[in-house]
Amino acid sequence: MRLALYQPDIPQNLGAAIRLAACFGVPLDVIEPCGFPLTDKALKRAAMDYAGAVDISRHDSFAAFRAGLAGSRLILIETDGAARLHDFAFAPGDTLILGRESAGSAREVYEAAAASLRIPMRAGLRSLNVVTAGTVALAEAMRQTGGFERME
Repeated sequence: MRLALYQPDIPQNLGAAIRLAACFGVPLDVIEPCGFPLTDKALKRAAMDYAGAVDISRHDSFAAFRAGLAGSRLILIETDGAARLHDFAFAPGDTLILGRESAGSAREVYEAAAASLRIPMRAGLRSLNVVTAGTVALAEAMRQTGGFERME
């Protein structure tokens, strides 16, 4: 199981995603360009004291990211996903990808994804924070695949 951020806009969300990936024991992929300068110093600051507990891979483009996905299904988590999160059957090798905070996911991400999933919400509300959505989705994926049992 992996977590990926597609061109994140907000450095604090990157920091929260790093913490999530560290705590759940999954690698994190950051697909650039980001909406902020992502220098090594900025990445270290965002990671805080979790840097040593997470495997972070940076990718210059979506194409570069896809080249490293061999054998992994790409599962898109979006507000307009075609299927409900809890109706989907996850596999241990899945990569969950989250879209940009400001613009969601580009067409190329939808086209590359094996599935697009939405988290059910109350009518009339726009969306969860992207990392909150990632936490909900990753927790469900790990629950289904026994990921939490492997952590203990």
